[in-house]
Parts: sequence; structure tokens; C-alpha cells
Amino acid sequence: MTDEGRRNVRDLRRGNRAMLLRRLYFHGPLSRQELVQTTGLSSASVSNVVADLIEAKIVVEAGSVESDGGRPRILLRVDAARFEAIGVDVGETRIRLERFDLGLRELGSVDVPVLGGQLDPKAVVPAIAAGLAELTAGAQAPVLGVGIGVPGTVQHQPYAVVHGQTIGWDALPLEELLREHTELPLFVDNGARTMAQAEMWFGAGRGAESAVFLLLGSGAGASVIVDGAPFRGSTTSAGEWGHLNAEYGGRLCRCGARGCLEAYVGAEAVIARYREAVGAAVIDTDDEEEGLGRILALAEVDAGAAGDAARSVLDETAVRIGVGIANVVNFLNPQRVIIGGWAGLAMAPRLLPRIHEVAQAHSLRLPYSLTSVELGALGPDAVARGAATLPVARFLESGA
Repeated sequence: MTDEGRRNVRDLRRGNRAMLLRRLYFHGPLSRQELVQTTGLSSASVSNVVADLIEAKIVVEAGSVESDGGRPRILLRVDAARFEAIGVDVGETRIRLERFDLGLRELGSVDVPVLGGQLDPKAVVPAIAAGLAELTAGAQAPVLGVGIGVPGTVQHQPYAVVHGQTIGWDALPLEELLREHTELPLFVDNGARTMAQAEMWFGAGRGAESAVFLLLGSGAGASVIVDGAPFRGSTTSAGEWGHLNAEYGGRLCRCGARGCLEAYVGAEAVIARYREAVGAAVIDTDDEEEGLGRILALAEVDAGAAGDAARSVLDETAVRIGVGIANVVNFLNPQRVIIGGWAGLAMAPRLLPRIHEVAQAHSLRLPYSLTSVELGALGPDAVARGAATLPVARFLESGA
């Protein structure tokens, strides 16, 4: 057989392995017969690939089910304990590292506070390296790799370079800097995209072919899913929802422009607008999560001027988010708009009814009637979980 022929056979076998592995990962446990029916592969191909995966201890038997008149059918599943993966959320209030099994069940975590909201690379890189060392020391299985969700645009040339205009990262060679500290495979992507992938795999995005995921944290970002895959644009920066212009000549955004949506709806902006309304002394903390929590609490319980200001600021925030969602609905016509991020989930219990009201009022009737606006299902740690899906996705695509 020629080298080309051997490559074709090898590629076909790898493709079959990847197809069966993904099917078992996302839909298992399944029997060999069900794999034949759902993949279109022959019984012989399924049997051969399954035998390989069982020999590699990637797939294991998971009991049996009765069949119609024949022997019981053996069920198969991916062994979640066979490998592990690490996900990193480089946030503006903290850096969170989590270790997961192959099924994305959390096994351990490390939190590193971000002092003063400043993501100084000289501090960020050693912090991630130290967290990785701690987590890998506790690993009970081989680690497939490390996924890292970051604020900003990520370009691969070939190593990941991060353009984080709002945090002062100008073409930061993050992957090369981290490679000095670890030999594990590294996968870097925008944090909104990693959150979206986690929600698509395990959360509120399951079953959707088109969706927009809004990440509200210190700032505001988004990931656009088209035909089940992220839309990246020509330079991978598609989805910068927070930098849509919300008001001509409006508030100064962290990116340097005026009137960006982020200048009104990110946690940093909400706190700043509240301080402008009542004075800085009322919210005297630099911890954004604590500051936003105080504003939400005042809106609930304070009947005085401080509470009135909190309710006014939060109502404007809901209006801005609602109009921003209406623009998404009118422009992209998604099946779902899903709100996540620590600040989005913190504000949602109070703001969601108003967001729905405003979004409906500013959307075209037909597309809005076919779009659901809902919350992410995976909580504030979805970015780290989604980052861990990056090495897992590579593992599945390669057929293990």
C-alpha cells in the first residue's frame, strides 16, 4: 500500500473513532447496535473501533439492557476518570483555576484574587503557573491540557496572543509566557466563548443551533453561535457586544471610545454610575462583587435616597441590556439569548423581568417571538468549565 493509501486508511479510522467517541461522550451510555444506527457505520467498523477504545481504557462497559428476543445489549460509556483537564478563568476580579475529570466534573480548584482590578501580566502569569502546579500535583489521571479563558481578542500566530484593550494587554504573548512554566498543552480563547461552549455542551445552550451568550462581569462580552459553532469574524473579535455604541457621545468606556454599552452595563460601570449619583463614600470598597452586592441590597431594602439611587441605576442598567438584546435579536435572529457571567447572574433576579419588557418593546415582533431570553445554567464558574472543554474538544476531535 502506498503512503497516501496508508494515510487515507489511518485518517478514515481516526474519523470513525472521533465520531463514535463524540457520540458516546455526549449521548452515552449506548449499545453497539445504537452506535451503528446513529452513526451509519457498519457493525464491523463499530466493533473494531469500540474494541480499540476499550483496549485503551477510554471506553468501558456500563451495564446492559434487554433486547427484543435476543441477548441483552451491553451499554458503553466514556470513562470519565481516564483523563483530566484544567480550565482557567482570567477574570478582572479573580483568576480561578479548576481541575475536572473527562466528564467535566470539578475535582479541585484554586482562586487567586486580582488586587485593585489590575491584570498585570507580571503577576498573572506566575499566579496561573502556581495554580497549575498545585492542581496538577493532585491529579489522579493524565491531564489532557489547560484551557484558558481571557478578556479580549485572541489571535493564534501560531501561539496565542491576547489583545485586551480594556485591561491594557497589547498583543500579550500569553501562551509563550506560560510555556516557560508548564509542558502541558495550552488552549487560549476569549472568556465569553469558553462560557458559551460550556453552556452549549452542558447547560442552557444544549440543542440550539444559533444562540448569543452575553457575559456580564466587570465589563461585557458575547459569543455568537451560528450552526452550532462560534462565529469568530475575520480577526476572531466577533461578539464584542459590549462595544456596540449605545449612545452617541455618551459615557467614556474603558476601551477609550464613548457611548459603548459596556460603559453602562458592566459591574464597573454600574458601581461608577451609582457613586456619581450618591457619592463614593456609600460604596467604599474596591471589590466589585462586594460593591455590586451592596447596590442590589440597597435597592431591595433601603427606602431612602440611597435605595432610590440604587433602583434608578439598576433600572437604567436593565433598559440598556434590554435594548442591547433587542439589537441582537433584530440583527442576528438567534434561537436563544443567554445571560451569564458573575455580574449578569447577580443582577438577573431583580432585572430580568424589566430586561424582557424592554427587549420585547424594541425588537421586531416575529424574531422576538421565536427567541428565548434566559439565564445561563452553569453559574459564575462557566468560563473555567468552558475553558476545560478546549482540551477535551481536541481529544474528541482527534479520536483520542
